[in-house]
Amino acid sequence: MNKQPADRTETISAFYVMAILDRAKELERQGRDVIHMEIGEPDFLAPRTITDASIAYLEAGNVKYTPAAGLSELRTRIAKFYRDRYGVTVDDGRIFITPGASGAFLLALGASLNAGEKVLMSDPCYPCNSNFVKFLGGRAQTIPVDACSDFQLNSALIEKHWSSDCKGAVIASPSNPTGTVIAPDILRQAIETVDERNGVFYSDEIYHGLVYDGNDAVSALQYSPDVFVINSFSKYFGMTGWRVGWLIVPEVYAEVVEKLAQNIFIATASHSQYAALAAFETATLEKLEKRRLEFQKRRDFLYGRLHDLGFKLPAKPDGAFYIYADCSRFTDDSYRFALDLLESEGVAVTPGKDFGVNQAERFIRFAYTTSIERMGEAMARLARFIGER
Repeated sequence: MNKQPADRTETISAFYVMAILDRAKELERQGRDVIHMEIGEPDFLAPRTITDASIAYLEAGNVKYTPAAGLSELRTRIAKFYRDRYGVTVDDGRIFITPGASGAFLLALGASLNAGEKVLMSDPCYPCNSNFVKFLGGRAQTIPVDACSDFQLNSALIEKHWSSDCKGAVIASPSNPTGTVIAPDILRQAIETVDERNGVFYSDEIYHGLVYDGNDAVSALQYSPDVFVINSFSKYFGMTGWRVGWLIVPEVYAEVVEKLAQNIFIATASHSQYAALAAFETATLEKLEKRRLEFQKRRDFLYGRLHDLGFKLPAKPDGAFYIYADCSRFTDDSYRFALDLLESEGVAVTPGKDFGVNQAERFIRFAYTTSIERMGEAMARLARFIGER
């Protein structure tokens, strides 16, 4: 018997930040004070309306599976959310409730991607996206991007790198790790370019709602119904541990996605789905808007401090809660810089190599998911650290 791991696992990359996080937790167990700016998890708790809805459901005792596609009331509520916020009509039958955005991506790619086909995505990008493609037997072709394109793919880049074996392209807006938001016309043109080649467009919209300076992110659904849209209750709605997201699919894929969901997940946790219903209540949305404004204050504070310390900041983030900072003035190895910063000063950040190979050694991602007070202390420690190098 061959007891070796499956061949497909060889191409899956690990999260380098997990080594940072593990070491940070170890230092905390030793009594060290660690400031966490590495993980994309807000410090805010889920709004009380959400928690109360889950508690009420659990206390009722009738905790059962929902349909594989998700709780019908929640699918209907998400459809209303798209009418109200984006002005688009989405049939409930195209909406699937998933175990987080990761579950949504697996369903989208599982329903559309054949072995050997390529999916285009930016470099830097969220690493799981390319790993999902590899896991399903596809090939992730990452395309180097920089501030000239707001760290986003566009029609010209898609056209340049498209080949006969391409299945489609992924665009994340606001993006991780850069926080940039793609301009509406650029998004529309990218969707049209993929559609003209009979490809599939995957729109990662999990940071929608977290956009600043009076701007907003547009949904790919505003330009085409024939796109996959991935979203989540984790980021804007503050429900990271609840593991509930959603997927909107082109109508032609609805039946096969439901079949996959039945077999892979059975159903998303029912208490999380009932909790998510409360995410759309007026009181919840008002609270979330206050949090969005607080994130904007944090971004402005952190951006200014990093600039003052001498970091190069090629793109001010329009959304999400990350700043992708060029640390090449201080090091030629951002991973070693992150490890040393943690050991020396107890500040945890994410190295660029987690997001690709495009100048990864030059970049650090800072998450402004902790208070301004704590970030102020982190910047004081960072200043001391770089002053001693």
